[in-house]
Amino acid sequence: MGPDFSVLIVDDEKDALLCCKVALRYAGIRNLILCQDSRDVMGILGRQRIGAVLLDLTMPHITGGELLPMICREYPEVPTIILTGANEVETAVGCMKAGAFDYMVKPVEESRLVSGVRRALEIRELQHVASLLGERMQSDSLEHPEAFASFVTADPQMHAIFRYVETVARTGKPVLLTGETGVGKEILAKSVHAVSVRPGPFVPVNVAGVDDNVFSDTLFGHVRGAFTGADTARGGLIEHAADGTLFLDEIGDLSVASQVKLLRLLQEGEYMPVGSDIPRRSNARIIVATNQDLDQLQAAGRFRRDLFFRLQTHRVYIPPLRERTADLRMLLDHFLEGAARALDKKKPTAPPELAVLLATYQFPGNVRELEAMVFEAVSHHQGGVLSMESFRRHIGNQNGNAGSAKRMHQPSSHEEPLLSVPGKFPTLKEASDFLVEEAMRRAEGNQTIAARMLGISRPAVSKRLKRND
Repeated sequence: MGPDFSVLIVDDEKDALLCCKVALRYAGIRNLILCQDSRDVMGILGRQRIGAVLLDLTMPHITGGELLPMICREYPEVPTIILTGANEVETAVGCMKAGAFDYMVKPVEESRLVSGVRRALEIRELQHVASLLGERMQSDSLEHPEAFASFVTADPQMHAIFRYVETVARTGKPVLLTGETGVGKEILAKSVHAVSVRPGPFVPVNVAGVDDNVFSDTLFGHVRGAFTGADTARGGLIEHAADGTLFLDEIGDLSVASQVKLLRLLQEGEYMPVGSDIPRRSNARIIVATNQDLDQLQAAGRFRRDLFFRLQTHRVYIPPLRERTADLRMLLDHFLEGAARALDKKKPTAPPELAVLLATYQFPGNVRELEAMVFEAVSHHQGGVLSMESFRRHIGNQNGNAGSAKRMHQPSSHEEPLLSVPGKFPTLKEASDFLVEEAMRRAEGNQTIAARMLGISRPAVSKRLKRND
């Protein structure tokens, strides 16, 4: 639940209030408001941001039965859980008809109380996020643009992602970031942390190739004597991330055994240091990232279904660079400046056709690959206009490797064909003319770049263009 919401506990018995308080605090639900006088309830709801209400049914002054319809009428978005010593079906049915979210008979089991409050808070949170999201998506501006300063983009998709992040960052729920290698998943995770205004640190860890023992010790730490060589106790990264954010990269590579422990951390906010029988609590925000398809991993039995759905609360897909080529000129200029500064050189001038050439490339390594390409070109730069040779060489090598891979790959029946030909089937000349025209359009009239796209020589392109005139 977001840090601004509280749970209001209403009971005329002080001992009952304290019991609820202790149980919920131990479960990690700490934003609590205790009310012993039912006449104060509506005023508190009007002043405070309440996420859920625990309401005793039998009280002096104003009973819970009288308060319930008032709360449901004036604050219908706030789930109300009835607590009562009367185990009567008729009373329970009446409360549920009046709008109660749940009905519990005293003495309530601690697990039942905690799970009921958590469920109510989750419903309240989803309603709140949906409301905010509707408002934020109608706006083109960001409330915290500084949190996204590391992204060089004017792409509408990316700015929609930023607005979504601003909406969900403060909820405290896990965030799943997906996208290809090099799109900036860790950078966006830092943005989520920045917008969440959590006082604790941002703690990143890559879990790819980590076995269960290393995962447990790295994240949860160990007690003294847990294993040979454990002469002193050691806190794990989850302890270091207290009041902050724990970022788990490459979550798709996590072993099934480790997935169980992560699920417990997400569901209960609890973890066990290696060698300890006493669970500890964590309030760290969890963000995970992967370049794999978790839907497929889950279907194949390599990723737990319950963990998969727990991570689905807030899911963000970051598009690859080839889907936002309009950002290429901005990124090129940004990386040229950064490379020149790092190499202590004057920023070179990029030829106009460089951005056109880059727009024809698929960028399997995305933004990270472009940055490396620019750094290499600037490192060899001696003066004048920046040479395009290293870019051509890199693209040629990568396209050659991709071609070899395609020749080795046997396409499955469900894959889309390279070209779709609806309607009248074209002749070879018509298809050839179309490809030349399309290559010239994408190359913005540059015959050399169009020739590279078509896999033919520049004179051959020129000859075909003259033949079509």
